[in-house]
Amino acid sequence: MHRIIGLVMLLPLIAWACTGAFFFLKPGYGGAYELLQVKTYPLETTIALQPDPSWLEVRVEKTILGDHLLARTSKGWLHVDPRTFEPRPEPSADEIRTLVTDAFSANPARYGSVANVEGNNIATDTGVRVTLDWNRLSLAQRGRDTNSIDKIYKIHYLQWTGIESVDKVLGALGILLTLTLSLLGARLFLRKG
Repeated sequence: MHRIIGLVMLLPLIAWACTGAFFFLKPGYGGAYELLQVKTYPLETTIALQPDPSWLEVRVEKTILGDHLLARTSKGWLHVDPRTFEPRPEPSADEIRTLVTDAFSANPARYGSVANVEGNNIATDTGVRVTLDWNRLSLAQRGRDTNSIDKIYKIHYLQWTGIESVDKVLGALGILLTLTLSLLGARLFLRKG
């Protein structure tokens, strides 16, 4: 029985060992999960704030596009003009291109240049995809390396089918067979001793 379970578990155990080693060494993690930030500059003028009582947090920032007031409310973030307190309109494709190109200067080897802008989604000539959250004035990035590491994660955690219920059964079965294999191995060891 120990041999049969050992053969059944051979593939998952090899996958766990290889992916576990990968997670321990973390090659390529730096760029794959790099925090891409909008480049900010020192404020040049004093801004008189009259915060709305519903604002829980306020940030004033200056980017290549000018001054921004970001306010967090119980319903989410607002992006307003710090002088008029009116909502700041979504940026044009050219403004997005300018904003992210400025942010890319922190790591030009990874991001290269903007290849395409569709809404708040930016594609680069290096294969990295960037998403702009205008209300938070934040950027998120994913490259081919991020996708590869995510696939390794799915292999390690037995998310092989993409169907959550089936993957949970496979995971539980893998744990049960590993425990059985360990107990049978211990029993064989103790019986010989």
